Amino acid sequence: MNRRSMSPPPMNGPRYNEFIQSPKVRVIDHEGENLGVMFTREAMEQAAEYGLDLVEVSPNADPPVAKFLDVGKYKYEAQKKANQARKTQKTQDIKEIKMRPNIDDHDYNTKMKNVHKFIEDGDKVKITLRFRGRELSHGEIGMALLRRVAEDVTETAKVESYPRMEGRQMLMVLAPK
Repeated sequence: MNRRSMSPPPMNGPRYNEFIQSPKVRVIDHEGENLGVMFTREAMEQAAEYGLDLVEVSPNADPPVAKFLDVGKYKYEAQKKANQARKTQKTQDIKEIKMRPNIDDHDYNTKMKNVHKFIEDGDKVKITLRFRGRELSHGEIGMALLRRVAEDVTETAKVESYPRMEGRQMLMVLAPK
């Protein structure tokens, strides 16, 4: 027969009031002044006098740092801050440009315009060179083309993954500097 443990349920967010496990805490009051190290019970009573909770803001310190705060408001502001950080972070995409070994100059220039635009936007660019039929036996043409691409973007990008063959295609990855 299994027994339930008497420990409190796992908390979502900072520990507060009776959930603080440390016997002593460094206390900061609601105005931001350091009241020093005191027993947790004593600090909880002082927080209750102000109508606030004792919230553990730095649990890894020695002793842990606790503040007189309103728990609901603290959690709400922390969640708002996390949402804002998630909204402003930029994810780096990988854009793919496909070419053939015997590409014409105008087509090459058009593809390179796109490569420059993607790199300026902060994205990585994967250059895929597809070989068909007898083109496969002339890998040096493909290498020369990818070397030309790397030279054309040296000011704005660096080669992250050098040209390599994967089946019937040759791949190279460029990343912004």
